[in-house]
Amino acid sequence: MTYDLKSLPSREVFPGFMGKFIHGTTMTFAYWDIKQGSTVPEHSHVHEQVVNMLEGEFELTIDGLPHRLQPGMVFTIPSHVKHAGRAITSCKILDVFSPVRQDYQ
Repeated sequence: MTYDLKSLPSREVFPGFMGKFIHGTTMTFAYWDIKQGSTVPEHSHVHEQVVNMLEGEFELTIDGLPHRLQPGMVFTIPSHVKHAGRAITSCKILDVFSPVRQDYQ
């Protein structure tokens, strides 16, 4: 199946986090457009998550340790690991989740 990101609807999941979502059989792709200064509170989930930095700078905190991500960097988050984040600048991030994020459908 082919998707055009420009035509996909966008929704705000957390304040300042606008997402467009594509769901496969076993994965969810989340294309985020994040406003500078926006935060996502510490949380964990069953999903394995792969963070792909496309634009901007983002601070990802994993188990209390901050990691500054820049374009071209990829960070993997195992299932059930606590993490939080903050947009240092406006960002574009592609998150890939497995299994499918039912809550993003």
